[in-house]
Amino acid sequence: MPRRARLDTPHALHHIMVRGINKSDIFKDDQDKTLSLQRLSQNVIEGKCSIYAWVLMDNHVHLLFKSGQQGISTVMRKLLTWHAQYFNRRHGRTGHLFENRYKSILCDEDEYLSALVRYIHLNPIRAEIVTTLKELDRYRWSGHRVLMGNAKHDWMDTGYILSQFGARKKAARKAYHRFVGEGMTLGRVPELTGGGLIRSRGRARTKGGWTDKAMASRDS
Repeated sequence: MPRRARLDTPHALHHIMVRGINKSDIFKDDQDKTLSLQRLSQNVIEGKCSIYAWVLMDNHVHLLFKSGQQGISTVMRKLLTWHAQYFNRRHGRTGHLFENRYKSILCDEDEYLSALVRYIHLNPIRAEIVTTLKELDRYRWSGHRVLMGNAKHDWMDTGYILSQFGARKKAARKAYHRFVGEGMTLGRVPELTGGGLIRSRGRARTKGGWTDKAMASRDS
């Protein structure tokens, strides 16, 4: 059966998940994560995208963003090609870095936006990297810390997310924080990792083993 073309329309909301091949690490240390975020910011600004949530885990990444006029493919190809080449060069390895498929889900913004932001930002809790909401508030590799005002990344659209929780920033931040706390015991939520959402597919091979297709692997 031929694969469906990627649903890569401009200004669409996508939940993207990318994993290391055979679940191997795609970040070895803080330097890898720092430089990857710098590259992400550059690509997002160039592509005129809006990032709403993100988290960097050792062997996978979640991104929630609204694409710009060019869609998501160009942004993701630039980001992941660069990261694979950088990582292999720095760590003296060869071959593919990423799974040869990644998952890209076109999301219903009205219904799923807030739930997806929470679900993505709770990844470090589910992985037991941090154990309390207070620790998550300061966790460096998640957009939650930015939404809480404990870090600043100009490329992340915190204003739009906080506006979903109230008109005044202080009250909105408190409501968002409460909402995240209420989700700490939810565990894996199938409808946020494929069920009930529109799965998009496509193809774009890179030197790092990146193929622009939908991935069937499970979310964490």
